Amino acid sequence: MNYGYARVSTTDQKLKTQIELLESAGADEIFQEKYTGTTTDRPEFKNLLNHLSPGDTLIITKLDRFARNTREALEIIQKLFEQDIKINILNMGLIDNTPTGQLTFTIFSAFAQFERDMIVTRTQEGKSYAKKNDPNFKEGRPKTYTDEQITFAYGLRQQGMTYKMIGRKTGISTKTLQRRFKNLENHN
Repeated sequence: MNYGYARVSTTDQKLKTQIELLESAGADEIFQEKYTGTTTDRPEFKNLLNHLSPGDTLIITKLDRFARNTREALEIIQKLFEQDIKINILNMGLIDNTPTGQLTFTIFSAFAQFERDMIVTRTQEGKSYAKKNDPNFKEGRPKTYTDEQITFAYGLRQQGMTYKMIGRKTGISTKTLQRRFKNLENHN
């Protein structure tokens, strides 16, 4: 049986392209999740590993959808090889439990790790430069709601409205209200 695995790191990212590629490659069943790859504690990935049997093929679109570092990837692949499971990484090819397959996989894993490390380094350098040269630089996502909107919602809270009531009136989630109110109170 051919099993596909599709993963994105955040809820904002889409799985559609990966799923289409996996279907085109012959995946009979596709496991998918929106979960960070920095951990192997991914529920659907664990579920997939439990479904695999000797002779099956695991299909993934790219190596970084499967594992975040060379060591982790090699450990998982080695376990799959021991179970007589093949891995088809669509941008690399079929990797099986042969000396050539293992060498190819080790080399590609090392390059994938190197590429991720370079991205992290460039991102950190860019942030450092921006902090020094841009007085308006702020790290993280921009706030969805303005200070004015939060102040208005805070006023409603001061009048005795519940978070749920404020949420219905403003469209702002309870968690966001609580977090922003706390920040507001800490700065006053």
